[in-house]
Amino acid sequence: MPRTVVGIDVGGTFTDIAVLQDGRLSVHKLPSTPQNPSLGIVQGVGEVGVDTGAADFVHGSTVATNALLEGKGSRTALVTTMGFEDVLEIGRQSRAELYNLEQDRAPALAPWELRFGLPERVDYTGAILEDLQPDAIEALMALIAEAGADAVAVSFLFSFLNPVHEDMVLEALRKLDPAPFISLSSRVLPEFREYERTSTVVVNAYVGQVMSRYLGELEQSLGEGLRIMQSSGGSITARLASEQPVRTILSGPAGGVVGAFHVAAQAGYPDIITLDMGGTSTDVSLCPGRIKETGSSNVGGHPISVPMIEIHTVGAGGGSIARVDTGGALTVGPQSAGADPGPACYGRGEQLTVSDANLLLGRLRPDHFLGGRMTLDLPRVRGLMASLATGLGLSEQDAALGILRVVNANMERAIRAISLERGYDPRSFTLVPFGGAGPVHGCELAQELGIPRVLIPARPGILSALGVAIADVVKDYSRTVMLRPDALRQAQGELVESLEEEFHGMEGLARAELEQEGLPAERMTARRFLDVRYVGQSFELTVDYPTSRAARSSEGLARAISDSFYRAHLQRFGYADRAEPVEIVNLRLKLDLAVDKPDLQLEAVQGSDSSGAQIATVGVVFREGELDTPLYQRELLAAGNRIAGPALVVQLDTTTVVPPGWQGEVDAYGNLLLAMG
Repeated sequence: MPRTVVGIDVGGTFTDIAVLQDGRLSVHKLPSTPQNPSLGIVQGVGEVGVDTGAADFVHGSTVATNALLEGKGSRTALVTTMGFEDVLEIGRQSRAELYNLEQDRAPALAPWELRFGLPERVDYTGAILEDLQPDAIEALMALIAEAGADAVAVSFLFSFLNPVHEDMVLEALRKLDPAPFISLSSRVLPEFREYERTSTVVVNAYVGQVMSRYLGELEQSLGEGLRIMQSSGGSITARLASEQPVRTILSGPAGGVVGAFHVAAQAGYPDIITLDMGGTSTDVSLCPGRIKETGSSNVGGHPISVPMIEIHTVGAGGGSIARVDTGGALTVGPQSAGADPGPACYGRGEQLTVSDANLLLGRLRPDHFLGGRMTLDLPRVRGLMASLATGLGLSEQDAALGILRVVNANMERAIRAISLERGYDPRSFTLVPFGGAGPVHGCELAQELGIPRVLIPARPGILSALGVAIADVVKDYSRTVMLRPDALRQAQGELVESLEEEFHGMEGLARAELEQEGLPAERMTARRFLDVRYVGQSFELTVDYPTSRAARSSEGLARAISDSFYRAHLQRFGYADRAEPVEIVNLRLKLDLAVDKPDLQLEAVQGSDSSGAQIATVGVVFREGELDTPLYQRELLAAGNRIAGPALVVQLDTTTVVPPGWQGEVDAYGNLLLAMG
């Protein structure tokens, strides 16, 4: 009998739970408990009545993210090659704001007094030039014990080619009492670029104790069948997530992209832009028929080079606070009211938010929030909005509309950053808004950007939890090889044999680790990728490893790799020079263990008449003014039913706003497809 799968997504305002049982999906939503996210999880699991002994749990966690962004990680020491102690401070000398002379960099997670250099050296081929001596290690242990470091990151020069010195330090650190959380760069990120590698391993160490402690407590409540969502869109065991929490930094948002892509592809729309608007922030991602990944991200000012879904985040959510700045301009976010005290309409907050503006305009209904389980405080919002409107010299409605224009503009810029700035025309995509607030703003955003179609999933408010539940088990491996153009012109077969040997070695290591974790290695599917660049270029593009018959010789393989890179470079930057030689920098291996997806039953298409789902007519303010607007209950809409804007569609997990001029139809999967009439 198939086990029940429970997907859990903890957001800034709500904790969402999706239960997959016997091919059926049921959902639950409750307020988050920011002081200890596990409390809300355990409460929610108890409320849905899941037997923890007969269920697998997959969790999209923000614990590591919050520890990093809020500066609540461990006291972390860095051990590196002598002379490289300040690599975190030196960085790449790049400035996010080129003309800002007063910008502040995020402080190094390992402060100068906790950075230790050891006399050792490995060269670029992996050969040892200077051995690490036992007395140096012994002196280091005394310094770390005296400093009281709770976590230690170890990142030696060229350890990705020869990790023997890092392993020696590891054995010594394990003997300390109490032993710190230990993170080795050769295990977390065995790739070149000492700054990014060191930054990644330091982040891993910094959030390690917080994450391992949290997951240990959660496993006691939920059992050992607990998996954690990775930033790359796949899940890993809780044990591995405890060892390498840096892989979970964008855990929750990744679940949303996986869920949106699954739902949209199932409906026949694989080219999508996802818009996950929650209480605190909005995450957007572009999927051109596939989920795009990146190996280079920056979170809170700290470079992280593990695989992640390409997600752009802005501080625009339902709880984003609206205020007038010192120049008299209306601004929204990035500060958020969060779950506590929450927006003013929740009854405790004292500051206006995006949700309050939507409530005042009638786009949220006070008696239909969370399926009627929570009544919103409209009089409280009116009082606060009157004060803001007076300061702006506007009416209350115009002030509320202004709040929505500002927050929409923030999200529009985010969508342009992942589409137009990357060589993609948003008019060729379908917008998939989800999260508690996404469907409220989706149509207006699409209209501004020229996106022709909006797909509202059947359960948009818990789509991240669904994505977490259906995510495949995924393990990522990488290895730096630095194959120069002369290597690509080797004699017949040598290039093929060289790359095949490297990939087989990685696959063997991966399958051994899977067996140790109790996962069925024989069911895993391996996918190979290459990081390629022009010679002398400072960044790479990832392309698929060629598998065609023509690529079975060294000459054919070199040509296929070059062609793939040229196409990718042309797409990303608008040009490509085939006369310039390329080089292979890294090999990447992704192992997937597919999990069973819910086999949703197609609904029989009914007539277009949706009057049976209309429960009221209400006044809603749009740009055109206040209009009489039909109010529909989402669960009463049947496949084939059509609605015309203006309209509101309410359900447990969100409200969908259909502006004037828009038309919508429910498809056989229960999705609501909207387009300009």
